[in-house]
Amino acid sequence: MTPVGTLLCVHGNPTWSYLWRSLLAAGTDPAQLWRVIAVDQLDMGYSERTGAFRRLADRINDLGDLTETLGLEGPVVTVGHDWGGVISLGWALAHPTQLTGVILNNTAVHQPSESRIPPALRLALHPAVHTWGTRTSDSFLRVTHSLASPPLPAEVRNAYMAPYRGTHRRGGVGNFVADIPVDADHPSFPALDAVAEGLRTLKVPALMLWGPRDPIFSDRYLKDLIHRLPHAQVHRFEGAGHLLAEDRDIATPVFQWLAGQAQDKDRHGAGTRPEAMADGAATPEPEAFRPLWDELGTLADSDSAAETAVAEMASDGSVARSLSWHGLNRRVLDVAAGLREAGVASGSRVSLMVPPGVDLTVALYACLRLGAVVVVADAGLGTKGLSRAVKGATPDFLIGIDKALAAAAALGWPGRRISVQDLPVIRRRALKVETSLSTLARRAADGAAEHNASVDPEAPAAVLFTSGSTGPAKGVLYTHRQLAATRDTLAETFDIRPGARLVAGFAPFALLGPALGAVSVTPDMDVTAPRTLTARALADAVAAIDATVVFAAPAALRNVLATRDGISEAGQTALDGVQLLLSAGAPIPEPLLAEVQQLVPGASLHTPYGMTEALPVTDISLQEIQAAEAGVGTVKGAGNGVCVGRPVHGARIAVLPLAEDGTASDSPPTLEAGVTGEVLVSAPHVKDSYDRLWLTQQGSASPAGWHRTGDVGHFDAEGRLWVEGRLQHVVTAPGKAVTPIGAEQAVERLDGVGLAAVAGVGPAGTQAIVAVVETVPKVRKAGPAAPHLAQRVRAAAREVGVDVSAVLVVASQPTDIRHNAKIDRARLSAWAARVLAGGRPGKP
Repeated sequence: MTPVGTLLCVHGNPTWSYLWRSLLAAGTDPAQLWRVIAVDQLDMGYSERTGAFRRLADRINDLGDLTETLGLEGPVVTVGHDWGGVISLGWALAHPTQLTGVILNNTAVHQPSESRIPPALRLALHPAVHTWGTRTSDSFLRVTHSLASPPLPAEVRNAYMAPYRGTHRRGGVGNFVADIPVDADHPSFPALDAVAEGLRTLKVPALMLWGPRDPIFSDRYLKDLIHRLPHAQVHRFEGAGHLLAEDRDIATPVFQWLAGQAQDKDRHGAGTRPEAMADGAATPEPEAFRPLWDELGTLADSDSAAETAVAEMASDGSVARSLSWHGLNRRVLDVAAGLREAGVASGSRVSLMVPPGVDLTVALYACLRLGAVVVVADAGLGTKGLSRAVKGATPDFLIGIDKALAAAAALGWPGRRISVQDLPVIRRRALKVETSLSTLARRAADGAAEHNASVDPEAPAAVLFTSGSTGPAKGVLYTHRQLAATRDTLAETFDIRPGARLVAGFAPFALLGPALGAVSVTPDMDVTAPRTLTARALADAVAAIDATVVFAAPAALRNVLATRDGISEAGQTALDGVQLLLSAGAPIPEPLLAEVQQLVPGASLHTPYGMTEALPVTDISLQEIQAAEAGVGTVKGAGNGVCVGRPVHGARIAVLPLAEDGTASDSPPTLEAGVTGEVLVSAPHVKDSYDRLWLTQQGSASPAGWHRTGDVGHFDAEGRLWVEGRLQHVVTAPGKAVTPIGAEQAVERLDGVGLAAVAGVGPAGTQAIVAVVETVPKVRKAGPAAPHLAQRVRAAAREVGVDVSAVLVVASQPTDIRHNAKIDRARLSAWAARVLAGGRPGKP
């Protein structure tokens, strides 16, 4: 068989060609045969020890000499790691006619003059350490090998050490370190600079696979490479580090990418165009684009100019701050002009570390007008999750309140820092803050020209992070058109028009309110912790603007009901005027909604279903939920889950049937009633991609034209969608796959039970079903449930066809920080396994 092409793989220091063994094995697949040439550089691995000091230019020439001797012809895709990345790129630039692609793992081509090389390399270069650490001893090798996560098995570690046993075998290791261009005066700097600048001319497809836990080549080097190769596909493997090929499977994404490039070439060569979606429906033409901030200018020039546009509530129930439509539009224009003078430009990434309210609204719309990409990762991710998100997004600027700026300074978050308000000089210097939004706005108001906003609808506009409830939070990239489509979908689905008055107890709605032309008020609460919303705070916010619309998360509604005794007569009168209440973020039991209805008797209650990747997807009212649940047992496909209704304006949904092992099958999407599968959605407001998660995006976008939500559900005979849980939470019991939500809801209806969760314990295919329940009142000690409670829980679950093997109790379920409602079932499963094995219960 003739190979598709050649992978030219170049290792770095102090590894050798053994690094690429997974590619060598995968390249022999007859279905996708590739020749793999993995070199040992001279003086490295098992290659000859020449005794010569080889500089970067020499090593690039060495590689060229080898391929010339081999008579290597194209197509060639280079693969490089560490300093092998630079060398492979040097070869690529010198052989444009043979080159068809480049793949890079944790490497760098440029060291900014204003920053020093990584501490580990500075130590290795120190005269007192260099010779002993890199040649005399094997310390440099051992330290490098220790970067693997998980640790390298003994046989792998020994294999990496084998070519370098003995001082006489490690001369190349030491010379490689000494050849690192630490500044412009270094002999190898011109060669490095030539590669760095040459990359800007490289137009072949590129793939960057990155381990962010790398003390050598951190995300700042990835950011530089993306800047030089903006068309590259990028995937960051959270938790992986410098030795990415050891930490993760790189062969699968490499060959998946290669296959995709071949398919793209075939499609383009045939001159075909993607005219239809997976189900045969024609791809819709995009609607006329109206930017997200369009309504601000319209209302600022209307009779409503002096009316309140955005407001924040104080703890005493008064309005703490507000801006009129004219004031909001003027402030946005001034801040945009000031940010532009400060260096924020189209494509700049700006991390917004500001709580929902006036300041965040102004900063968000100012950045969008400039064409900057806003990065929104809230405190609901927790310190570790938030830090991981911000570092991975590599913002150019960070706008934050004092607390966020202090965290940025302490945790090393990237980006030039801008405070919201003016800071004292000493504080500003300590936090390395360059300026403030207040200062920028004042300067602009004193004479800066107004910016004429014009953005490419298909350009990136925002990176919004998921809650992290099912793994590390993912950055979700939206274009300007997709953000505008989200606004339009909300307006059409819920009939929210200019002049509506909105209480936004949920961050996305707090930001989209002005785009809808709705007066928006943020209640006195921590929006990143929904359960902090009290009934009094909600009533005060409603009364402040005579609100017609309320959006609050399920956890917020639970606390509102728990604190309803604090509502005054005037507060209840204000709540009586609410016309629409929306709640999303987690399943909401019908009894809870019925209680909320009593609090807002004049409101239509809706529970839209959606996710960070597409909000909303479906919608249903309380009355429709009650009608659907009343039909359970008489309507095919009903029951066993949460009924979330029908698709919203402009959206289509389907399911991919589950296979016997609980995974989504290869069957085509279906709308058939009663078939459980992974929920798919297609809509103009679905995200563009996952940010720097190419492999994740590939998995989420198959079949073509759909987004795979990771949720599991089914349709009933009326075409309504019932969500049964997350795909990764499906329990694979003997003989069947069990989805969790139906049983959980049945158990939650029992007296004395709060939140319930169903999890699997044991090997896949033979898992025992365990129910973990919160008790009301709370138990003092977690562990096995009392016999009478366990009997009631088993009976309730059996009514929906689920046989529970064990029942455990907890004081509170482990939930995500953002919604305070999404239960971490994977964590519960591990805890339950420990308890059932006789371990100490502790906290899950």
